[in-house]
Amino acid sequence: MTIRIGIMGYGNLGRGVELAVGQNPDMELAAVFTRRDPALLKPLSPQTRVMRTSEAGAMKDEIDVMIVCGGSATDLPSQTPQYASMFNIVDSFDTHARIPEHFAAVDAAASKAGKLALISAGWDPGLFSLNRLIASAVLPEGKDYTFWGPGVSQGHSDAIRRIPGVKNGKQYTMPVESALESVRSGAMPNLGTRQKHTRVCYVVAEEGADKKAIEQAIVTMPNYFDEYDTTVHFISEDEFVRGHSAMPHGGFVLRSGVSGSGTPQLYEFSLKLGSNPEFTSSVLCACARAVARLASEGRTGAVTLFDIPPACYSPLGAAELRAHLL
Repeated sequence: MTIRIGIMGYGNLGRGVELAVGQNPDMELAAVFTRRDPALLKPLSPQTRVMRTSEAGAMKDEIDVMIVCGGSATDLPSQTPQYASMFNIVDSFDTHARIPEHFAAVDAAASKAGKLALISAGWDPGLFSLNRLIASAVLPEGKDYTFWGPGVSQGHSDAIRRIPGVKNGKQYTMPVESALESVRSGAMPNLGTRQKHTRVCYVVAEEGADKKAIEQAIVTMPNYFDEYDTTVHFISEDEFVRGHSAMPHGGFVLRSGVSGSGTPQLYEFSLKLGSNPEFTSSVLCACARAVARLASEGRTGAVTLFDIPPACYSPLGAAELRAHLL
C-alpha cells in the first residue's frame, strides 16, 4: 500500500521529511501544514498541497500518518497530543527528562481517539536508545556511555532561538575526547554530565538586546544547558551565515562490560551525520511506515521504538529480510 504522509511544520525537519518521503516508493506526500501564510512556502513539488495548521482536521481521511515536526521545547508537548486525537502520528520529542510525561499525555489522546502515536523517534532518543537497550541486554555486567557530537543539536538550537532578544542561534555539542578514550580503553570510569560534554553556542542578538540576560538564560536553562559547561559567543549575522549554516552531528553509544569469564567486551555504535535534520527525518519516515502497518492491524495508543518489531520499519517483506539481511 502507499502510505499517505502529512507534514506538520515546515522548518528544517519538515523539509527533511519531504526529501525522505521522496526516497521511499511506498510513500507519498499528502499535505504540508504550516502556521505561516501557505502562499509563502515553496515545497519541492508545486503540486504539493500546503495548508494552515487550523485546516488539518479536514484531512483526517486523506492522511495515514502525520509526522509532527515542531520543536520539543514548546511545540510538541501540546501539538503531539492535539494531532494524536485526529491522526496516527510520529514525533521526535527529544527532551529526555520529560519523555515519561509526554508519553502519558500522548497515550491518553491517542487511545481515546483510537489512533497510534510513536513518540521520540530519531537518533537520540531513537536509534541510540535501541542500541543502549540491546547492549545492556547482551552485556548485563557493564556500564552504558553515550557521547554526542561534535555537531549541531536541533533541539538545543531551537531552545536558544526561543529566548527573547535572540535573532538566530546554533548550539554545538562537543564530546570530551579524554573521557571517550577512557571508555574505549575498558576502564569503565564514573563520568558526570560535565565530564562527558561541553556545549558551545553561537548567537545573533537582536539590535539593542541585553546580551548578558541572553547568556544567563542559556547557561541556566533546565534540561538543556544547566548541567554542562556552556560557552556563549555573540556574532554578527554575516558571521553566522558564513560559518554556521550546516547542520552536522553524530555521536557514540558504548557499553563497556565483561562476559561470563570476566573477559572485557566493548559494544560501540556510532553515527557521523552530514545533516542532522535530514537523517532524523529519514528515521521518522521509517517509523511512519511502522505506524501505518501496526495501525492497520488495530494497534492504538502511544509507543516508542522499543515497542516496534524491527521488520515493521523496512519496506521489505519477511522472506526478503530473511534472505538478504539475516
